[in-house]
Amino acid sequence: MSFEPRNECSRCRRPQVVCYCAHLPTLATRNQVLVLQHPRERDKAVGTAHMASLCLPGSHVAVGVDFSRDRAVERLLHDPAAPPILLFPSEDAHDLDSAPPSQRVTLVVIDGTWHQARALLRKNRALLDMPRYGFRPQRPSEYRIRREPRLDYVSTIEAMALALGALERDPARFEALLQPFRAMVDMQLAYAERSTGPRHRVHRRHHADARSRLPALLREPQLLCLSAESNAWPHDRGLGRPACPHELIHLVAERPGDGSRFEMVLAPRQPLSRSPMVHARLDESAVRGGHSLRELHEGFRAFARPDDVICHWGPYGITLAEEAGLALGARLVDIRKVVGDVQKKRSGSLEDVVTAQRLPHHARGLGRAGERLGMLAAITQWLAAQASAPSSEVDLPAAPQHAHAGQT
Repeated sequence: MSFEPRNECSRCRRPQVVCYCAHLPTLATRNQVLVLQHPRERDKAVGTAHMASLCLPGSHVAVGVDFSRDRAVERLLHDPAAPPILLFPSEDAHDLDSAPPSQRVTLVVIDGTWHQARALLRKNRALLDMPRYGFRPQRPSEYRIRREPRLDYVSTIEAMALALGALERDPARFEALLQPFRAMVDMQLAYAERSTGPRHRVHRRHHADARSRLPALLREPQLLCLSAESNAWPHDRGLGRPACPHELIHLVAERPGDGSRFEMVLAPRQPLSRSPMVHARLDESAVRGGHSLRELHEGFRAFARPDDVICHWGPYGITLAEEAGLALGARLVDIRKVVGDVQKKRSGSLEDVVTAQRLPHHARGLGRAGERLGMLAAITQWLAAQASAPSSEVDLPAAPQHAHAGQT
């Protein structure tokens, strides 16, 4: 099986067959627009923040987790002629339709999942201090290719169209912001309908079909596996939230291709719980005498490469690293999701997969993170070999029969 790269539009970043550039309007705004985008949202194929920025001259999209050192963001957030407001639903949010700001403002929009949005709020104190504004959508989201968790949730571009329409007292004009969005959704659905073919179950032993679900990034040489553990306190009883935010305490990464490795234990920045010793299996003296965040940033910056493809198992470790301020880029592959996509069911745990596929592995560092990194590297190398092998040699996994109901 050959893999030919699809021709992409350099402007909208979509394949030419679903390019929406012909539908982009130009909408001048009296108010400034700042989009803070979580790194994992940047390269989503059907994300809408980039689309909105193409329609709004002068709007600014910043990608990251901690924006305290981003000069462009800081300049916009401290513009006395357009003080910032945060578009974010909450009980104390002002209603944009009934009580919009009376002066020119900087509309700050967070682009990401709700989990990612809360992470950005925790990392950026300035966002917590801003007045919040929200709205009540008059119709369900038109994002038919992506399911929203609630009927009153809408996509980023839909939220921006409603917010700017209310701020500038001209909802009809900003309805045009949805033209490329609707065109993109229609083209994506039409393309999927043409490509899917008859709806029938494909047997998992159909190797070509399974191989098509392997990400192209797994065929690149610069794979970097990453595992992390936290200083995590138990949840408050009855409140459903941690007593203290989880913080990165141990990071280990390895390139399976050449065996180069990075490992660092961090000193706690908040009260030390028992989890680094009991759960992460680290020595308490090593934790208390661990490195600083500055040393982590400097060390990882020296180790990381611009073309690294970072492979991880689930979102937890990556979220810990990003919230600690590490710049991981957008070339991320969730190996847990890849295994689940290939098996067409939950992947189970790392242990389930290496046991079911009889993959040799060994610890690649201290404690639990080192053990999990060894298993992750073994699974990643195995999948990468399948992605690069001729189709006649592909041997992709059946689902492990003893997979757990949950995932770790």
